[in-house]
Amino acid sequence: MIEIKNKQIIIDGKPEILMCGEIHYYRLDRSDWQDRITKLIEAGCNAVASYIPWLCHEAVEGEVDLTGQSRPELDIGGFIDLCHENGLYFFARPGPFIMAEMKNEGIPYWVYEKHPEIIPVTWDGGAVSTRTIDYLAPAFLKETRGWFQHIMGVIEPRLHQHGGNVIAVQLDNEIGMLSWVSNSPDLTDQLLEDFSGWLQLKVEKQKLKQRYPFLFEAQDARNEQIRSPKEEYASELMRDLGRYMRHRFSRYVAKLRAYAEEFGVKDIPFVINIHGTGGGRALTYPIGISQLYESYTQNPGYLSGSDIYFGDLNMTTFQDLYLINGFMDAVHLEDQPLTSVEFNCGDGNFGTTYSDRYDPSAVDFKIRMCMAQGNRLINFYLFAGGRNYRMDQGLNDGNDRIAFTGERHGFAAPVSPEGELNYTYPRMARVTKTMMAISDKLAVMKEEHDPVAFGFIPDYYMTESHYPKSSKMQEILRNIESHRAGGGWEIMGRAMLLAGYRFGAADIQNKPLDPKKTPVLALPSARYMDPEIQEKLSDYVRDGGGLLLYGEVPVYDMVGQPCTVLAGALGVIPAGTRKESAHYYLSLTAAGWAAPRPEVRSHTAQTFDIGKAEPILKVYGTDEVCGFEAAYGHGKAIIIGAAYSCDIPLFTEALERLGAKARLKHDFKDHGIFLTSTANEDGEQFCHLLNLDGLDKELHLYLDEKPLFGGKKLLLQSKDGLMLPVNMRLKNGVEIAFSTAEITEVNPDKMAFRLTQKEDMIVFEGNTKVVPSADIQVEQKDGLTIVTSRKHAKVDDHLVIHVQQVSEGLAKEIETAAQN
Repeated sequence: MIEIKNKQIIIDGKPEILMCGEIHYYRLDRSDWQDRITKLIEAGCNAVASYIPWLCHEAVEGEVDLTGQSRPELDIGGFIDLCHENGLYFFARPGPFIMAEMKNEGIPYWVYEKHPEIIPVTWDGGAVSTRTIDYLAPAFLKETRGWFQHIMGVIEPRLHQHGGNVIAVQLDNEIGMLSWVSNSPDLTDQLLEDFSGWLQLKVEKQKLKQRYPFLFEAQDARNEQIRSPKEEYASELMRDLGRYMRHRFSRYVAKLRAYAEEFGVKDIPFVINIHGTGGGRALTYPIGISQLYESYTQNPGYLSGSDIYFGDLNMTTFQDLYLINGFMDAVHLEDQPLTSVEFNCGDGNFGTTYSDRYDPSAVDFKIRMCMAQGNRLINFYLFAGGRNYRMDQGLNDGNDRIAFTGERHGFAAPVSPEGELNYTYPRMARVTKTMMAISDKLAVMKEEHDPVAFGFIPDYYMTESHYPKSSKMQEILRNIESHRAGGGWEIMGRAMLLAGYRFGAADIQNKPLDPKKTPVLALPSARYMDPEIQEKLSDYVRDGGGLLLYGEVPVYDMVGQPCTVLAGALGVIPAGTRKESAHYYLSLTAAGWAAPRPEVRSHTAQTFDIGKAEPILKVYGTDEVCGFEAAYGHGKAIIIGAAYSCDIPLFTEALERLGAKARLKHDFKDHGIFLTSTANEDGEQFCHLLNLDGLDKELHLYLDEKPLFGGKKLLLQSKDGLMLPVNMRLKNGVEIAFSTAEITEVNPDKMAFRLTQKEDMIVFEGNTKVVPSADIQVEQKDGLTIVTSRKHAKVDDHLVIHVQQVSEGLAKEIETAAQN
């Protein structure tokens, strides 16, 4: 039995962490399957994932090969069974779309040839630039149901609840991604008819007539007016089309789930993966969260999974991952946990140019951050490379292969197409084994948060479909894009993390905003914002909330109509905008409690008439106010209405004035450290630290200004991460008060640790006897057993301690003897 409950994945009553590796069985000789599975087990994983390509299994209509009759490597049931024999769970990803660099994204050629009407048209009636399909086209759904009938016939008897090892099924892949990246919304006649009906249900008839100056009943004229919108309603169309597409995607997902359940695959999680990272960053990732919002929240039983495709986690990118994990958690249903179903690993050499090689810390750091934030499933993509075989049909497209990457595929993976391990494998294996050693703890822990959340507005990312000839659409788009991430993430979010704040996110668009649950809200804000959200923010401040807004106080609603609800509540009037130019070096000076501070260059500043509010930032030379603190009702807001520097003390003081103080801190002055903590209901904790720089750092940790780890100064080595236990009772009964070494193995009579210090300290409590050895010094003090390692972590970082449980009476005798 598999349950999704309390943000946990529970298998047969036990919360589990699933560490998967993606192995494409169809890209390997069958004789190589066991070798790759063995390497995955040696890396510490407990599950295998794979796409199941319709293109390969039914290359010719009606000729379905799922048993390896045409090619031995197509025996998908045999591969799943081999994983089961090796004690591994299986995560099935049957499409119909799979991407994976496959031609047609994994859809058979005959589907397109047989049903040309399913191929979408886009703006102005033009052809789409990507091989996508109108998802709800009846002919496509009919063919998809046929594919699901075949593949679910293989999966159903292998479900975990039937004694097999299949524990999850993904429905399609990166739904809506191709339309987004090409700005080519599916605008077939069938879709536009459906869109018309949806609009008429959602919008009152008179309002709809005012919004769109054409008759919805006149099909041809209506379709032309939507495909080539006039400027007078272009912004309204961008908004309506985005919301409709969310609804449409959710219907498509529901159809796929219904097909799977029709053929017996039920009572397991159905996974929807979210796309959006690009260019080594996650700034556009929330577009996927927005597009598929209704798909994974429509009913219980769904998991959303991230696609994490940025390389090194460093001072440029670390806040990206932290924020998108927070955003996903914010939009989830109450029980849904975080997962990552495409967790990029390997060396990054995708173009075989050796120009984008990742540091070995890349996958280590991303795993550590994701686990600290509550991820319960991570799928290494791609764990093992393979080859793209030539299709028998003869495509005459330059290589006739199943994919467009050439013969070798996955050449950047930790395991090469030939089965060789690359330099990223050892560190990936090390961190995976560490996570699995204490997976029983991680599976139920939650990140501890300070009283502040990062605000998330899904509609700020509903920008995937915009008419390229509309200047009004472009104006709205440019402003929202410049404020929804950018400075909000790289200035405010980064400053908060470097100041030690541990925070989640709040979906302020779709969920209640309660000052009692979210005392302080940090919000990136654009010039455009829905009236309903402005009202919600106003009520939040009035009722005692603290709002830190970075960007612009909104002056329009989301379609460009004047709307200053929030400004009015704060008692200010937005007066204009100052921007730098070729010979105008816009500069800002501090005022009020923010002063004194050095003058700061900026490229943009929104100015205000602030009434009774207190100024904190002004434009040099004009004294126009661009930052202020304003009281309203029982709460207050601090507005930074300009592009400002990552001034950590400024943001810290602002948050503290609003009521949020960082409780967990370090004292290393040059920053470059990510720090958070997780805990369970029993008060057991892990402190998680990442050194994002290439230099060693020494520091103390403090909770509420009191030193942790006995006041010991910790060494955080170059590009290293730590997960240090506090108040931990392990499955062998051993109790650890704290340790500066990481737990890597737990057995009934011994434990293994990864040493991290010049002189590590492991402090046991309770009735645990440590067996002396040459590697350790053992001391009894105040009821504790203090073990000090005699090994230097940089010389030998592996320590094994043999332990045994003793009776309470014998424990007292040992303590008395030690004192004497």
